[in-house]
Amino acid sequence: MTSATISAAPTGWTPSASEKLTARLDRLPMTRTIWIMVCLICAGGFFDGYAIGLIGALAPGLFHAKIITPTTVGFFGMNGFASYIASLFAAFLVAALFGSHVADRVGRRTIFTFSLVWFGIANFIMGFQTTALGLDIWRFISGLGVGLELVTCDSYLSELVPKKARGKAFTWLQAITSISGPVVFVIAAGLAPPVTLLGEDGWRWVAWIGSAAALFVWWIRLGLPESPRWLAQQGRVEEAEKVMAWLEARVEAEHKRPLPAPDAPQYQNPRKGSWTEIFEPQFRTRTIVLILYNFFQTPVYYGFFAWAPTLLLAKGIHIAKSLEYTAIIMVTSVVFPFMIGLWADKIERKWHGVIAVAMTAVFGLWFGYTTNTVGLILLGAVVAAGISYVSYVLHNYQAEIYPTRIRARGIGFVYAWSRLAGIFTPFLIAFFLRVSGVPGVFGFIAACSLVCIVSLFWGPRTVNLEVEAIAH
Repeated sequence: MTSATISAAPTGWTPSASEKLTARLDRLPMTRTIWIMVCLICAGGFFDGYAIGLIGALAPGLFHAKIITPTTVGFFGMNGFASYIASLFAAFLVAALFGSHVADRVGRRTIFTFSLVWFGIANFIMGFQTTALGLDIWRFISGLGVGLELVTCDSYLSELVPKKARGKAFTWLQAITSISGPVVFVIAAGLAPPVTLLGEDGWRWVAWIGSAAALFVWWIRLGLPESPRWLAQQGRVEEAEKVMAWLEARVEAEHKRPLPAPDAPQYQNPRKGSWTEIFEPQFRTRTIVLILYNFFQTPVYYGFFAWAPTLLLAKGIHIAKSLEYTAIIMVTSVVFPFMIGLWADKIERKWHGVIAVAMTAVFGLWFGYTTNTVGLILLGAVVAAGISYVSYVLHNYQAEIYPTRIRARGIGFVYAWSRLAGIFTPFLIAFFLRVSGVPGVFGFIAACSLVCIVSLFWGPRTVNLEVEAIAH
């Protein structure tokens, strides 16, 4: 099935200037300029990973300082580790539901100009908190900033990168996001209790270092242009043409030969976008698929990533060693996305998802029953690779299947289900850890994996298709 055969152009349609412009974008070779833009966009993903990594990395320090406790007497106890995690995901949920429409209305670059600043300042203030309530409040506020950032990263990346390299570009997003895991755990291991620096507990410095890095990345990304696809869809063709002319000139100079001719333009429905459009017959099935995948992949992903140090502690590993082992384990989540890049655009995205979830479930169950230290590290590394794969599929797939006019809102709505699940997942993980130990945790994760696998069978194909063609 080619892009031409799935076009929904009305009879007598003549391609508009904006439709011709997006066709020009899809024919561009992946040269240095585009890859630099990809890396700058993906840098925002680092702080989503850093914010989530702080869950596990700060846990030993927060326990040692007696600010929060590993478990709670009540299911929704607000002085425990679970409420600390839930506050972040509550912020992600709010940002996904109510902030994503802003990116569709005012543009991708506008969000970039303030979301990381928001996160950096709020995360810095969080580092000064001395109570569980204060910690949770500022964790929530900082999460609003980084929650907006990742939805925008997904949207912009799918709109910028030509169709033949879209999958590979998203492996870079996953790799850069995953780098934050080892980084935050290495920093946390060096500042683990009872270490203090300038009279302050080590966990506070882990938070403050992330804030400084966020402000630096905000500064180096100030030169990114607005998404030409978004500008064209908004009718701002003259602005889109300026960005496109600049990009084509840079790419042609780097390519050292004339650019290939564009493919036939794809029809783009000129209607105004609305979030209710994702429930119309054209998009309803894919929306349901992504709701299920987002919701049930959350325990698969965060059940291990966020809880790894705590799960190792439950197996009798010392605090400092648990952080060191987690850092080693998480290295595979950085390396593996580059391996995925070798076949990212050769296999349909939904089959990637099936492989990723199954891999995580099987090796996760094995990890749950392992007690040998070497076995824990090796199996943990495979599980970390699997969850990185799961996350790659999520971000790549959901960014492809809605049209530009509602892309951020579509991503935001389905991603909100992941964030909603993230609120309840820590309480469920804590429950299973308390009553069934680590094997019980991974039994729960395996059950969620099965739902993910079944749901993906109804997803649409996306590989090597223009995002406009996928929208039809």
